[in-house]
Amino acid sequence: MTEEYRHVPVMLNEVLSVLDPKAGDVVCDCTLGGAGHSVKLAERIAPDGLSIGIDQDDAALAAATERFDTEVPDAEHIFLKGNFDEMDSLLLKAGVPGVDCFLFDLGVSSPQLDVPERGFSYHEDAPLDMRMDPENNPRNAAEVINTTNESDLTRILRVYGDERFAKRITREICKRRKQAPIETTLQLVDVIKSAIPAAARRSGKHPARKTFQALRIEVNHELDALEQGLRAAVRWANPGGRICVISYHSLEDRIVKHVFAEYSHDNTPPDIPISTYVPILKVTTRKPLIATDEEVAHNARARSALLRAALKLDEKGKI
Repeated sequence: MTEEYRHVPVMLNEVLSVLDPKAGDVVCDCTLGGAGHSVKLAERIAPDGLSIGIDQDDAALAAATERFDTEVPDAEHIFLKGNFDEMDSLLLKAGVPGVDCFLFDLGVSSPQLDVPERGFSYHEDAPLDMRMDPENNPRNAAEVINTTNESDLTRILRVYGDERFAKRITREICKRRKQAPIETTLQLVDVIKSAIPAAARRSGKHPARKTFQALRIEVNHELDALEQGLRAAVRWANPGGRICVISYHSLEDRIVKHVFAEYSHDNTPPDIPISTYVPILKVTTRKPLIATDEEVAHNARARSALLRAALKLDEKGKI
């Protein structure tokens, strides 16, 4: 397996605890990556369980296949290329009637960030791309930057990036692109730095971080895909099935919280008496779990991780 895909799975102990995989279970890792979580889940469901993995990235699918062949060679698995917003068609393709454990580990993976030509990183010069699946997504970050009108671009940076200098950055982008298209990551970084006040650039994290996050979310429709994928997971989960989601910023976490609440008593419709409302989920994490200090010290990616989990109830709203 290529070295770049040997990333450490985030909050592995917590994932195993809330999903509680058992022998014979069907497990679906909706963000397969290098299969760090999936390999450990596969060990728990052996010998008769099935591991399903979904990823948009061909390199991730290849790395996961190699890892399974090496570490759990007898584990039955089906790896499928796609986004989890295509969950219905992908699980139909897998031929399973239901799933016992769903895992979503959201956000861009370290290998994608570390390959300059993917255009995710503001540290390396590369074409402005940021597409998780270039084959099936024709609109890259350069097109967003160079063709989106000023008000919409400001909204993207403000909403998806929580960028307080969104208007200033967008104004500078529009000024520069009139002179020549902004086509590379470091061209965009230069624009951002020139738009942000010097005092703000000298403190905190990289000044381009929030803009790059916002563009990545916009290019890949990440928030819409997340909501669609979660709702599909609720539909496909067997009674007693578990759903676990690790998010890395407040926008993702808010969607997870609201979808889970919608299917539980936490969000009973106001016009329906609570005694007649049958919940579909039981939320098993009252507050999101966070990584331990020890894990954060060894895996920086875990620092911003928020884990929420829920349990699928039966048709009577019982466990």
